[in-house]
Amino acid sequence: MGGEGGCHATYRSAVIGAVLQSPRLTLIQAMSLEILFQDQWIVAMNKPAGLLVHPGRDPEPPDQIAMKVLRDQIGHRVSTVHRLDRPTSGVLIFALDQKVESVLRLQFEQQTVKKVYEAIVAGKTPENWTNNSPLQKLPEEPFREASTGFERIREAELKGEVFSHLRINPESGRYHQIRKHLAIDEFPIVGDYLYGEVEMMNRIADLSGQTRLMLHACELTFFHPVEGVEMTLGCSLPERFSPFISG
Repeated sequence: MGGEGGCHATYRSAVIGAVLQSPRLTLIQAMSLEILFQDQWIVAMNKPAGLLVHPGRDPEPPDQIAMKVLRDQIGHRVSTVHRLDRPTSGVLIFALDQKVESVLRLQFEQQTVKKVYEAIVAGKTPENWTNNSPLQKLPEEPFREASTGFERIREAELKGEVFSHLRINPESGRYHQIRKHLAIDEFPIVGDYLYGEVEMMNRIADLSGQTRLMLHACELTFFHPVEGVEMTLGCSLPERFSPFISG
């Protein structure tokens, strides 16, 4: 992977996506979202970093909410079936029908959806490892089982600092699971000011010129809610990863 805005969709073993040019992340308000796949039941997009998936507790302009931007772009009501954190980019699926919404939600709840992320983290990681640390969403809530598998794709050096480019397979879907597990392992994601040390993140931002979270949902594999066939939707890394993977 590499570059900006590439996408692919595997469906009945056929490639039905296309390589498109993504808008700059700094032009969220004026952009047209990149559609990875659409039929009469579902639509998938490449969510830019910085967009909320759906409205939250605090008021936000409509052009900062992915489901509203997508609804206006395709002229059809959409329903969320899963989420990505606001600073995370990548594959995001919506349902175009209420029954389809229920079927897709069930796949995510039963953890039958295969998710692949890529991230840039500080430091040299092991080649492969798994973190099975239980996680809690809030301090007053109980810990729940969580498991994330990590594979180092490459090691990178930027102006004397060492980084690792990871391929990540979360087996569960806890709140901030990948970010928390990497922080526990002392390999914080670049740009993660919530779980990483602010001083470290500022230093890396000065080196790379990038302040965004380096976490991207690059692939989802699930069963089409109506056709029943396995689908894989994917998109390549956005431009903000370039300082860490070029060369």
